[in-house]
Amino acid sequence: MPKAASARSTGRQAAVRAGAPSAAAEAVVDSLAPLLREWLPRQRWFAGKGRTLTGLVPVAVTELLPPVPSGGEGPGLLHLLLRVEQHDGQPPVSATAPGDCYQLLLGVRTSLPPHLAPSLIGDATEGPLAGRTVYDALHDPYLAGVVMDRLRSVDAVGPLRFGRAGPIPAGLAPRLLGAEQSNSSLVYGDAYILKILRRVVPGPHPDLELPLALAAEGCARVPAPVAWFEAADPAGSGESLTLGVVQPYLRGSTDGWQLALAALDGGHAFAAEAGELGRATAEVHLALASALPTVTLDGGRTAQLAEAMSRRLDTAAQAVPALRPYAPGLRAAFEALGGLDAAERVRPAQRVHGDLHLGQTLRSPDGSWSVIDFEGEPARPLAERRRPQPPVRDVAGMLRSFDYAARSREPWRADWSARCRDAYCEGYARAAGTDPRSEPELLRAYETDKAVYEVLYEARHRPDWLPVPMAAIERLAAQR
Repeated sequence: MPKAASARSTGRQAAVRAGAPSAAAEAVVDSLAPLLREWLPRQRWFAGKGRTLTGLVPVAVTELLPPVPSGGEGPGLLHLLLRVEQHDGQPPVSATAPGDCYQLLLGVRTSLPPHLAPSLIGDATEGPLAGRTVYDALHDPYLAGVVMDRLRSVDAVGPLRFGRAGPIPAGLAPRLLGAEQSNSSLVYGDAYILKILRRVVPGPHPDLELPLALAAEGCARVPAPVAWFEAADPAGSGESLTLGVVQPYLRGSTDGWQLALAALDGGHAFAAEAGELGRATAEVHLALASALPTVTLDGGRTAQLAEAMSRRLDTAAQAVPALRPYAPGLRAAFEALGGLDAAERVRPAQRVHGDLHLGQTLRSPDGSWSVIDFEGEPARPLAERRRPQPPVRDVAGMLRSFDYAARSREPWRADWSARCRDAYCEGYARAAGTDPRSEPELLRAYETDKAVYEVLYEARHRPDWLPVPMAAIERLAAQR
C-alpha cells in the first residue's frame, strides 16, 4: 500500500476507534445504510414503524473488536450510535424527533457461519466495509462474550465508559433472550442479565438510576446493578447516554404474566399471589420515597396532571377512531381528578416504576416477588418518566394488567380479575398503610390514562389485541 494511502487508512481507523462522528464514521454508516434501511424497521424495538426512514446520521462509531484484514476469518465488533431521521409529516414518536438515537452492535465477517444465518443484516457492497457480511452481533456468542469482557474489565473504549459495582467472573456463556421487546437482553451463565438499551437519550436513565438508589437503600425487591456502560452526549449537554445495565439473573423465577395466565388456564385463583405482589410494590415505593426526593402536588398541579391526561386522550382519539365515541366519558374521569379539592388537598408524589405490570415482576421458587425493568413507558420523554408521580400510577398499571390477563382468555373471568385487583390493593395497604382505593377519582383517572395508552399501543403494534383495552375503555367511560 502506498504511504499516503496507508496514512489515510490509519487515520480512518483511529477516528472510528475514537468514536468521533467524523468523515470515517460517516463512511462506515454510508457503507451500512442500504442494509440498515431495510433491517431497522423490521426490529421489534424500532419505534418509528410506519414512518418513512429518510436519513441515517452517525453519532459515534466505535470498534469494540477491530475486524480482521480482508481474507481473515475472525469477526469484528462495531458499536454504533445512530440517529435515524424520519421526516414525513407524521406525529413524532418521541421528544427526540425528527431523529431518534439507536444503539447497534454489529458483527462483521468475511462470511457468515450457518448457525448465525438468522442474524444476517446483509452484505456491504461499498465503502470501508465493502465485501464484508454484517449481522446482529448479539446473536454471536463470541461477540456477546466480548461485550461482557469490556464490561467486567475495561474502563473506557473511545466514547464508551464502563462502570461496575463488583467483580464479574470471566468465561460466562451468553445466550440472547428471545422475547425481545423495546430493548435486547442477554443472560450470561444463568448468573447475570445484560439489558442493551436500543433507543437512547441523554440524562439519568431510570433503569440504572432507580435500581442503584434502591440498592443503596437496602431494598431486596429489585436486583442491584453489577455493571453498566454509558457514553457522553455528543451534543455537549453534559449528560450521559445510558447504554446497558448488568444485574443478577434470578434463575428459576417466572414472570407474573406467565404465572397469571397459567392460573387462568388451570382454573386457579391468583388472589394470594396478587396480595403478596401488592406488598412488594408498596415496599419498593417506600424505599424509593426514602432514597430520592419527594414532592407534594397541590390542587393546581393535580389539575395539570388531569389536563395532560386529557391531551393524551385527544392524541389517541385522533389516531384510533374506535376511541372517539368513548372520549366524553373518559374525559369525565380526568375532569373529576382536576376538580378534586382544588384549594385544599395536597398529595405526595415520588419516583415510581412508571410502567408496572405483571410482565415487569418475577416470582422466585420460594414465592417472593421482585420488580424489574424501571425504564418507564419508552414512548414518553425521559424527563416525563423521571418526574415524581403519585404512587397510585403504578397501582393503576398493575390493576390494568390483571384485567389484561383475564381478558386474554375465553371466557372472560371478570370475577378472577376483581379478586386479584382487590387482593393487590389490600396487600399494598398492609405494607404502605394507605389503601390505593381511598381516592377513587385518582385511581380511576390513572387507570383510564393507562387504558388510553394501551389502545394507542395496540393499534400501532398489535391490532389483534385492540379489543382487550377497548373493553376497559367501555367500562371506564361508563363509570360515574
